[in-house]
Amino acid sequence: LFSYSVFCEAKISENGGARRPFPGVWIWFEKCDNMADLRLRRRHRLRKKEIDSLASEFNEIIGCDTFNSNEMLETAEFGELKLVLLKGKPIAMYFDDIPFPTIYGLLQYQATKCFVTVDMGAVKFLANGADVMAPGVVDADQEVKKGMPVWIRDEKNKRALVIGVALMDASEMISASKGKAVKTHHYVGDKIWDIE
Repeated sequence: LFSYSVFCEAKISENGGARRPFPGVWIWFEKCDNMADLRLRRRHRLRKKEIDSLASEFNEIIGCDTFNSNEMLETAEFGELKLVLLKGKPIAMYFDDIPFPTIYGLLQYQATKCFVTVDMGAVKFLANGADVMAPGVVDADQEVKKGMPVWIRDEKNKRALVIGVALMDASEMISASKGKAVKTHHYVGDKIWDIE
């Protein structure tokens, strides 16, 4: 089971709240007016051997070649998230101990695995951080299983829109006429996207 951590360490107010994406896991969200509340901490530059190991795992997960040991990568904490940075930009985030690309990472590399494709009518909702509803799903990598991290793309441009966790297997989300198919954790314009 994959878990996901907090975006912001802050007290709950009328602008915040809690969500429970799957049993035993709570995600607390808070509207942060001060970006100092969310900053990169504990940055650690990776050695060549660490980069090679990470690249091998990462490439297998998304099905394409990505970075190599000649590039400067580092890990950092962002709230309680663990990120992988390339030239200061987050290219991956961890779901437990599994590295998975951020949207910025997917714009750099041509992933061929772990995708869910949605119709164009879903795009405007996903752009605001909505979860993926099964009726909007038109295709998915057949290897997708419930509990796996996935990336969402639109059917026309095949561009990454959202990173989330599958709430159904691929076959079920394609055929289902109701229900949530993917729980959104990262989308264009959120605080991970805005990291400079």
